[in-house]
Amino acid sequence: MIPEAKGKLIIFSAPSGAGKTTIVKRLLEHPDLCLEFSISAASRPKRANETNGKDYYFITAEEFRKKIANNEFVEWQEVYPGSYYGTLKSEMKRIWDKGNNVLFDVDVQGGLNLKKIFGNNAQAFFITPPSLEILAQRLKKRGTEDEASLKKRLDKAEYEMTFAKGFDQIIVNDNLERAVEEAIQSIKSFLARNAGNPDQTFLKK
Repeated sequence: MIPEAKGKLIIFSAPSGAGKTTIVKRLLEHPDLCLEFSISAASRPKRANETNGKDYYFITAEEFRKKIANNEFVEWQEVYPGSYYGTLKSEMKRIWDKGNNVLFDVDVQGGLNLKKIFGNNAQAFFITPPSLEILAQRLKKRGTEDEASLKKRLDKAEYEMTFAKGFDQIIVNDNLERAVEEAIQSIKSFLARNAGNPDQTFLKK
C-alpha cells in the first residue's frame, strides 16, 4: 500500500539547448517552493560531466525494457531508436514521501504525457530559445556535437517547438534572470491556488 501523496508536479520541457536545465537548477535554490528534482531514467551513455543517481539513473536499454514490462514507469519515451527516457514511479513516491513537490526536467513528449496524466495537479512549462539560429549557436558552444548530430538536434527542436501550445506556459529564454523570475512567480501562483493532493491511482496499477 502506497501512502497518500502530498504535493504537486512542476514540469519543464524544451528543445535541447534551450536552457531548461539551467532554469531548473536555479529553481532548486528556492526552498520556499518545496521543489525536489525528479531524476529520470535513461538508457543512453553517461557523459563525462554527469553523475549516476544525480543527473539520471543510467541503465541499459535491456534493463529499461524490463522495467517497462514490469510497469515501473509513470511515463517513458523512446526518444531516438534504442534510446529511452522515463519517469520511475518509485522516484515520485520518494519525493512525495518527503513532503516536496516534484520538479521535472523532461523531453517534450514526456512533459505532455505527465500533464495529461496529472491534469490540474501539474504545471507544465515549455522553454523556448529566441530562435533556431540562437539555439544552433548554443549547441555548438557545448562542443559535444558534430555536424550530423547538430542537424539532427535542430531538426528535432523545430519539430518539438510545434508542441509548445500544449503546455500551460511558454517562457522565451532570451534572458536567464528574467526567465527564472518568470518561472518562480508563476510557480508560486500555481501552488497558492491549487491546494490538495494529486490522484495517485496510477501508482497502484
